[in-house]
Amino acid sequence: MKSIHSAPYIHLLELLIERRNAAGLTQSQVADRLGRPQSFVSKFERGERRLDVIEFLEVCRHLETDPYELLRDLEREGKSTQE
Repeated sequence: MKSIHSAPYIHLLELLIERRNAAGLTQSQVADRLGRPQSFVSKFERGERRLDVIEFLEVCRHLETDPYELLRDLEREGKSTQE
């Protein structure tokens, strides 16, 4: 199993941050939507805490982003860096 700091996971976090910023939301606003403290969002965005699949889907829902599209973007970009 790869570590939490693997390049693909870090890129996934970058995509989530990009989506949050595109939605015009702060970490605090996302945390409020999730019913969690702001530190929860900060920790997963900095890679200090790993999101599980259910949390990932919940975060995407509150960012109003399609989780499948985000994963396709991650996969597409990963393939282009391997070529």
